[in-house]
Amino acid sequence: MPAPFRLPLDVFYEREARHPRQRFLVQPLGGGQVETLTWADVGHQARCAAHWLRARELPQGSHIALISKNCAHWIIADLAIWMAGHVSVPLYPNLTAESAGQVLRHSDSVLAFIGKLDDWPAMSAGVPEGLPTVSLPLHPAGSFDFSWDDLQRSSPIQDDPRPDAGQLATIIYTSGTTGLPKGVMHSFGNLGFATTRGTQLFGLGEHDRLLSYLPLCHVAERMFVELAAVYTGQTVFFAESLDTFLADLRRARPTAMFGVPRIWTRFQMGVYGKIPARRLDFLLGLPFIGKRVGHKVLAGLGLDALRVALSGAAPVPQALLDWYQKLGLDVLEVYGMTESCGYSHICLPGEYRQGWIGKPCPDVEVRIDASGEVLVRSRANMLGYYKDPQKTAETLTDDGFLRTGDKGEQDAEGRLRLTGRLKEIFKTSKGKYVAPAPIENRLAVHSRIEQVCVVGDGLIAPLGLCVLSLAGRDEGRAGLRSSLERLLEDVNAALDKHERLHRLVVVKDTWAVENGFLTPTLKIKRNVIEDAYGASFAQWSERGEAVLWQD
Repeated sequence: MPAPFRLPLDVFYEREARHPRQRFLVQPLGGGQVETLTWADVGHQARCAAHWLRARELPQGSHIALISKNCAHWIIADLAIWMAGHVSVPLYPNLTAESAGQVLRHSDSVLAFIGKLDDWPAMSAGVPEGLPTVSLPLHPAGSFDFSWDDLQRSSPIQDDPRPDAGQLATIIYTSGTTGLPKGVMHSFGNLGFATTRGTQLFGLGEHDRLLSYLPLCHVAERMFVELAAVYTGQTVFFAESLDTFLADLRRARPTAMFGVPRIWTRFQMGVYGKIPARRLDFLLGLPFIGKRVGHKVLAGLGLDALRVALSGAAPVPQALLDWYQKLGLDVLEVYGMTESCGYSHICLPGEYRQGWIGKPCPDVEVRIDASGEVLVRSRANMLGYYKDPQKTAETLTDDGFLRTGDKGEQDAEGRLRLTGRLKEIFKTSKGKYVAPAPIENRLAVHSRIEQVCVVGDGLIAPLGLCVLSLAGRDEGRAGLRSSLERLLEDVNAALDKHERLHRLVVVKDTWAVENGFLTPTLKIKRNVIEDAYGASFAQWSERGEAVLWQD
């Protein structure tokens, strides 16, 4: 029998009672001001808000939306929703009005908490008429039906509500790299199982520190920051803005950190912006001096205290992992999906094998089907998609395995290696199938390439679309052209003939969340990229240069 696990609110009540005065959440307020909230502060505010929610006499299990960038009261509101017996529905804070309205209507949300947002006027147009809104302490200008202060005038609830393991806790809408987002339903048991097992892997505890900066509405930040902090007692620091991010990182000096590959790449590009890649690599290779240089680089980033550094949500280039290793930091890969609470595979210290992610997490079963798709089964697997039984049946097998959509293979020790996405694989005009992700990882080794997308559906051969880093854009084309040509030769030499790239195209756009090229978790939206540049694919394929710039 699998070992027992604990449920989120049960663990929170225990911490609230055991060390009420201990620091829990640290929130920057702007202008250098910081608010520190203890476990007792968080518990009191959540209990007052829960009392107010109960007084509204909503049906038990009502769906309540949470629209905010990361902040202390995002977590407090989430706890209050659960204490009141309801279901939290977090939304990405940068959705368009149309997308926000779609999620609010599809989720049947009956109330919405509104917090820290960059462009509320644009998003607010999507809020269905008549949906009550509650502003959190950090909120945009605008008109709201209630304020957090209104909720805090209620007396705190005196009981400790304990939802059953099978009760629905949250509906997490996927960020949607293609198509419309789906509402992933997770129970308290799903969350409790994944967090209980996951937090036992690294020995984190009350003296550890986290920085919350990826969207809390995403399953990775929800599990690794919000719930992991509750289960381990870690202090959570919040980032104020993109402009203050480095200062926020240095203030927190996290001892544990989860990042998507794009974040780890941004750190690297920031370093390269101050010291050329060749110069840094030379210094890191020097005996004795190299170790000190690596530590100095990490300290400059605020990463010198990191004991646990994880990367997930997308494939990470091997060259990037090697670079951090030279600095003295082991960035370990994790693998999971929204549908599995992000809990599936992990690389633990001392078990690393180049090119492989890691072994299954405790109590996770894995099998590879005849098509090569990776299937996983554990208590962390979702209940299903909200109001979509057909899609649920397509994704969950009759015996409870989750179809990941990823192709992969296992070694003799159970480590997993992904070989491509089933839906991302395209067919060239020669009838050959190509998986883009492994090729993109090979291209990403170049110190001036910040983002890359391999396309080729219906083309005679694939193309590599590249976005240059800031330093790359400042560099002249002549010097870059020769190094990119060498990169293309090196990459093609390692590929099968049908996979080889016709040429590299340096595009003039930057790919960002704001212009729709990236999901909120910084994954490229292949369909958007293909729509944006597709009209030029044939023309680029016919050009004679190995490397060309978009005009």
